[in-house]
Amino acid sequence: MPAEGVDLKPRNHLLTYEEIVRISEMFASLGVTKIRLTGGEPLIRKDIELLSARLAGLPGIESLAITTNGLLLARKLRGLKLAGVDTFNISLDTLKRDRFKEITRRDELDTVLDSIQLAIDAGYDPVKINAVIIRGFNDDELVDFVEMTRNMPVEIRFIEYMPFDGNAWSDTKFLPYTDMLSTIQKDYPSFERLADGPHETSKTWHIPGFRGRIGFITSMSEHFCSGCNRIRITADGQFKVCLFGAMEINLRDMMRAGASDEELQAAIKGAISRKKASHDGMYEIAKSDNRPMILIGG
Repeated sequence: MPAEGVDLKPRNHLLTYEEIVRISEMFASLGVTKIRLTGGEPLIRKDIELLSARLAGLPGIESLAITTNGLLLARKLRGLKLAGVDTFNISLDTLKRDRFKEITRRDELDTVLDSIQLAIDAGYDPVKINAVIIRGFNDDELVDFVEMTRNMPVEIRFIEYMPFDGNAWSDTKFLPYTDMLSTIQKDYPSFERLADGPHETSKTWHIPGFRGRIGFITSMSEHFCSGCNRIRITADGQFKVCLFGAMEINLRDMMRAGASDEELQAAIKGAISRKKASHDGMYEIAKSDNRPMILIGG
């Protein structure tokens, strides 16, 4: 979180409940089977339980996931489970109180840790924990995170530091997957790779005998573009076929201008057909313009 906070968009710039449902119906009709609600922070929406139930019940949707910072999860967990949310990703970049406060501008580490345990107690297995690893900042916590998987049904997902507008990325802060792996293997020589599906964005590992597992999101050092089938709709209705691409299609304005389902489908298919075979690499990405990650969604 930037020290100065973020500028909030006017409410009428954001997609309404009805617009989110319409877009979701559109993508489900085109073959999408999984929806993830992410942020900013999705749990601040007053209608999040109703919206989740509506999306989980759409024909063709097999999975509904939420990525959250965990601060509001305790009060909303029961309603979200009843609504049909079947996966939670909780963002947690550090287990150290001072660092957590520096990253989030809040002294709420215990709240997030309690939310992880509440999700486990509610039967979620695994609870996924997203941690962006930055060299010289939190890379000394890799083993601490791995140790969480000893007795907890969690999947710690180590994410390579990626360049976005406003996050002060540099290659001196970048820690590649292979370096993370080497650090972990020094303490856990039996660390072993698991099989992943063709469209997985995570390389999954585990330690024999441990209850949880580890995932690595290697977007920069070993990209997975050829198997990536993720697409994104931002909170203000922009369609992005690649996280690192600046190209956006404004579905919000198309809907508000009266576009038919057929016109929306044509725009969506056209954007997907123009998707590049792979992104340009981290140095080119760092030089290009894109939204800050906080305005795209985790």
